[in-house]
Amino acid sequence: MIIDTIENLGKYVALNPLFADVVAFLKDNDLQTMEGGKYPIKDGLFMNLQVAKQRTKDTAVLETHVEMIDIQLPLTCDETFGYTPLCDLPEFEYNAEKDITKYGETKAQTYVTVKPGQFAIFFPQDGHAPCILDEPEVKKAIFKVKK
Repeated sequence: MIIDTIENLGKYVALNPLFADVVAFLKDNDLQTMEGGKYPIKDGLFMNLQVAKQRTKDTAVLETHVEMIDIQLPLTCDETFGYTPLCDLPEFEYNAEKDITKYGETKAQTYVTVKPGQFAIFFPQDGHAPCILDEPEVKKAIFKVKK
């Protein structure tokens, strides 16, 4: 897991060649004014722009992905993420079609808050529970990057 400011995202392009395309997309587009939806960027990379409903630490569900890396950017308010490393999570069924494992009522070990202007990168080894909010909803961008 990485948390940093959007201005520093370019420092991480060595981790995955598609990260450079995320940086370019952010320079060329104003996420605040874009409509919600799925935006294909190139093979192995797309962005979901969505308005997500509030969850609490009790209702947020930990998830992991095998094939994709998440770069998540809250746009309208602070977003807290639960975090547990995959090695500490119990076995649950993997949905290959959606590239997701959801861990039911398993609670996160720790929590981190990401502010607008910041991002969080979750790799396949990072269990994360998104959308823990003090607000009723958050507009957010989720870049799905093929690992």
